[in-house]
Amino acid sequence: MKVSGKVVKYGDDINTDLILPGKYLTLTDPKEMAKHAMEGLDPSFTKRCGETILVAGKNFGCGSSREQAPLSLKYAGTKCVIAKSFARIFYRNAVNIGLPVLECEELWSKVEENDTLEVDLETGTVRVLNKNIVVKAQPLPKFIIEILSEGGLLNMLKKQMKK
Repeated sequence: MKVSGKVVKYGDDINTDLILPGKYLTLTDPKEMAKHAMEGLDPSFTKRCGETILVAGKNFGCGSSREQAPLSLKYAGTKCVIAKSFARIFYRNAVNIGLPVLECEELWSKVEENDTLEVDLETGTVRVLNKNIVVKAQPLPKFIIEILSEGGLLNMLKKQMKK
């Protein structure tokens, strides 16, 4: 399972209020949420996003445990989030809604905005195509790959119920 896209890069401690500000939590349509993704930090994100791989520093997704934060990123066109580390609840929420998340300590210092990445989620291999650099992220366990391949946990459970 591979994803590719252009880098959008942020630093450490990006909390869920920055990813999707609280005033948008009343929205129920993920496409509407997506219009406000990263608005608390970078109002230009949605104009630049689309086939994007978000690269961040430490503790990405800290703060409140809102599922809407990874959902807004996914529907804005984020194909994957690669960070030095994640808040655990954000990590699990992202997996549950089908947004791939990888931990990789060394990638952040090797990429810049608009670099092109190709990510193999099963092996954890991250290729910076325009720089001919390869780094290793923490590979995802098989059960997470299965959830992501179905588009999220609910989709996977629905499919299993039909069997």
